Amino acid sequence: MKYVLLSLALLLSGCANIIGMIPSFSDANQSRAIIDVRASVDAVDCTRPQLAQANQIAGQLRWFELYSESRGRRDQDVIRVIKPIQETVADWQKRDADGQASQGYCKLKKQILQSQTARAASVVLGRF
Repeated sequence: MKYVLLSLALLLSGCANIIGMIPSFSDANQSRAIIDVRASVDAVDCTRPQLAQANQIAGQLRWFELYSESRGRRDQDVIRVIKPIQETVADWQKRDADGQASQGYCKLKKQILQSQTARAASVVLGRF
């Protein structure tokens, strides 16, 4: 009986870990949100104050993250996809909080973010 209970406990804990590996299903709200982020990145104008633009993108990413967390454990895959984007934006915010970052720095961040958001959009929109 002890072996049966032990086996059952191991089996159930193993299933809990597998859920995080199963791809989540398509969601119209997440699809819209990631395209909104991508559009905001595309609209970045490095000649304008940068911190407000970075804050807007960070807010959109936070909404996406909170919404995905609220949907449950199955959406961990898309949360992992946006983490690098959040890190890039956080670095930009930190750099600009100390004073206006250079236009060259902004242009590089924009290029990186365009690449990251294109990949993220492909993942989010590519789900079934």
